[in-house]
Amino acid sequence: MSLRVWIWLVSLSVLWGGSFFFAKVAVAELRPLTVVFGRVALAAFALNLWLWLTGQSLFRRETPWAAFMIMGLLNNLIPFSLIFWGQTQIASGLASILNATTPLFTLVVAHLATRDEKMTPAKRAALLIGFAGVTVLVGPDLLIGDRLGSMGQLACLGAAFAYAFAGVYGSRFGKMGVAPLEAAAGQVTASTMLILPIMLLVDRPWMLTAPPGMTTWAALAGLALLSTALAYVLYFRILAAAGATNLLLVTFLIPVTAILLGALILGEQLAPRHFAGMVLIGFALAAIDGRIVRFLRPAK
Repeated sequence: MSLRVWIWLVSLSVLWGGSFFFAKVAVAELRPLTVVFGRVALAAFALNLWLWLTGQSLFRRETPWAAFMIMGLLNNLIPFSLIFWGQTQIASGLASILNATTPLFTLVVAHLATRDEKMTPAKRAALLIGFAGVTVLVGPDLLIGDRLGSMGQLACLGAAFAYAFAGVYGSRFGKMGVAPLEAAAGQVTASTMLILPIMLLVDRPWMLTAPPGMTTWAALAGLALLSTALAYVLYFRILAAAGATNLLLVTFLIPVTAILLGALILGEQLAPRHFAGMVLIGFALAAIDGRIVRFLRPAK
């Protein structure tokens, strides 16, 4: 990859790693579904404004709203809700490590749902290593009966599972001729329409005893504008310039940012087993695309 693409890749990892920090700050004063609504609504506004400024619009007859609704459900509403609730129970760094299992779940979903992405022996081995890492992360809390901590971790794993379905489903937008920026704007716009009535019914934000402080509003703005709208633009640029295999590198880097921000600003501390689980998951991710095999293979 060129230096420019590497800069994009590191920038994307910082933006997505920062989303766990922003969310942790926001859920301290706002309920999870309200944070989900704020994230997708502000991102939808920013991306639709971008489309309008470039002479484009989602609001035309041929816009595939049904597909956007499904993508918004799988890629935004379900995973964001699970992660944000999970972060009310666990550290932001741990949530980011669990979220890194998304490519492992994608292996399973793609194997079952597609004809051309079946599992190879190497991918099966990666899956076993990855889920060994998950066991190291989640297992001890299940054994000692930490119910809320375990539920928070399982919620983040559920989000990763939803992202896996979204990744497989989202591949159809290229075949449909939907431009990347339009796909990003479409899914967050659809997500906004889906989450609004649910958020009003469940969270009842007007019942807050005190209005959120400026720190919470800043975190919500960062979550929506930096970690969602801008991140999507970088994501699709990297995908076009370097391909999906190189884009997988961002999964390695996201927990680094999340853990550093959580430790330095939020005062979070992770146990040694959390880092051990992260190492196992990292090996699994490297094995998925053959990086480990290529590194170990002797040069000819």
